[in-house]
Amino acid sequence: MRGFSVPFVRALAALCVAFALPATAQEADPRWSIAIHGGAGTIARENMTAEQDAAYRAALQQALDAGKAVLAGGGDALDAVEAVITRLEDDEKFNAGRGAVFTWDGTHELDASIMDGRTRDAGAVAGVTGIRHPILLARKVMTDSPHVMLAGKGAEAFAAEQGLELMPPEWFDTDARREALERMKAERLSALDVDIKFGTVGAVALDSHGNLAAGTSTGGMTGKRWGRIGDSPLIGAGTYADNRSCAISATGWGEYFIRVGVAHEICARLRYDFRIAALEEQLGVPRDADGLPEYIIHASELALDAEIAQRAADDVMDEVKALGGDGGIILVTPEGHALFSFNTSGMYRGRATSDGVDEVAIYADE
Repeated sequence: MRGFSVPFVRALAALCVAFALPATAQEADPRWSIAIHGGAGTIARENMTAEQDAAYRAALQQALDAGKAVLAGGGDALDAVEAVITRLEDDEKFNAGRGAVFTWDGTHELDASIMDGRTRDAGAVAGVTGIRHPILLARKVMTDSPHVMLAGKGAEAFAAEQGLELMPPEWFDTDARREALERMKAERLSALDVDIKFGTVGAVALDSHGNLAAGTSTGGMTGKRWGRIGDSPLIGAGTYADNRSCAISATGWGEYFIRVGVAHEICARLRYDFRIAALEEQLGVPRDADGLPEYIIHASELALDAEIAQRAADDVMDEVKALGGDGGIILVTPEGHALFSFNTSGMYRGRATSDGVDEVAIYADE
């Protein structure tokens, strides 16, 4: 580099390497963290009976406990995410798997995605039918195919080759979802008029090895037509995980989450915030006689506050709202912060950490 001394160039190179390394170089740290969701939307106390409230909380807690058990036992973040989502896919209260909404034609088209923050490997499926656990199929796409996303009949053929469990169409039918479709047609309503909440399910986790993972599964929107696909199976929109920044799963009006690129946008902002924090720390290091830093701050020595992560998530959700969309996200950071951000009156959610946090919630004021 013409015009710069050799010591300066070497120091600059070391600084760049330090900043480029993941902030998750903490394999010896036993911390773990998990957050889950079962959808966001117009969820108000006055519209929920005590029995319904209790049933949703119990379902969320059971799913959270499943993921927590994996992490507390030293298991992988991917396995924890899978443990949560498979349970929610079997629960007809949520719009995923068995409780999926009906399409306009009276069928069920399921979407799911999963991502490994360690390698940024990802798998997704869209518009599949008859698959009991779409999240398991998404993971098979990630691990057993050369692709990231499969759709429709091709994805179903791949599921059969992989020996995944299939269920008949009627297994996914529920009275509440059928009534919503019939009301939508009879009263010429929009999907948002009958779907006052988005029942998409998801989970994000940090394991004790410092690895992040995220997954999302959904039945989409009531009365959807023409093979409509939302954000849930789209890596970067509804799901994203990167050990360098965060893990995200989203729920809401998918068209807006796609346009904003919500999941990746939040993670990208956190990567930028981390680099700025690292630079500020490095600028505060004492200088030697040549004006060079006496030591280099390594990325593993730094951590972002929960407030910074929360602000990044809230700012992106504000962008979604400004465009006319609503919904929410769950977020876990490399530091173990388990956070939520939503612009609706409620979101079915829960979180647990190795520090003793263990809670589920529904309404915005909880």
